[in-house]
Amino acid sequence: MRIAALCLRVADPVKLAEFYQNALGMTVKAEGANRRVGYTGQDADLLLIPGGGGYNHDRGQRYWKIGITVPDVDLAQAQLRDQGFQVGSPHQFLDIGYMCHLSDPEGFSIELLQHDFKDNRLQVAADPSAPFEKACIGQVTLRTGDIGAEDAFCREMGMRLLSIQDVEPYGFDLHFYAFSSDNPPEPDIWSVKNREWLWKRPYTTIEFQHIPGVQFSNVPDYLGIEVAGLMQPTKDAFGDPVLPG
Repeated sequence: MRIAALCLRVADPVKLAEFYQNALGMTVKAEGANRRVGYTGQDADLLLIPGGGGYNHDRGQRYWKIGITVPDVDLAQAQLRDQGFQVGSPHQFLDIGYMCHLSDPEGFSIELLQHDFKDNRLQVAADPSAPFEKACIGQVTLRTGDIGAEDAFCREMGMRLLSIQDVEPYGFDLHFYAFSSDNPPEPDIWSVKNREWLWKRPYTTIEFQHIPGVQFSNVPDYLGIEVAGLMQPTKDAFGDPVLPG
């Protein structure tokens, strides 16, 4: 099994797919009125479904963002800015990762996350003319106030917990689950040494931003995830759809 797609309801699937293709190097496949965009590896696609419009993200929502992992965030950010897109400045966020952020034309949040911490990147990590050549949708990020319920559901589905990351200065922690038999380099699930390893995985993880006890609102334009190998549709611990992929 694997996470096959993130399903989003959008105003204009065709136009938005052009952004993901032209700006972020994804391929596009038409599925009726829908557009499936993604990279060619094991990671999840984005399934863009018509019927949305007026999406507005806030920190009180269950759905947050996708994380796109790349070898060199500086090259990726520079190419996007050269194309006229607004992208935040790359920075090393604590001992989590080297990253920057942007939004797609309909307002959905995107994080660009480097495979290595800022000072650990190879001098030539990526082709300057093709910074998204080795890109991967590495994370689908959801918020939760009840990590126990999320953990039970993920394990019941057959997912494994690969990493927990304490972001104590900001009052939350991060939990990463995947359909994978990979073993992190360090057996301590909290180990910082596992993080750069995690950012290099070729598949998509579910990342939970956990703030204990907080109630988050659903996002009508987040239509759940597809899981390849799932036989019957179900719902996750929050009640969002999990669909056969």
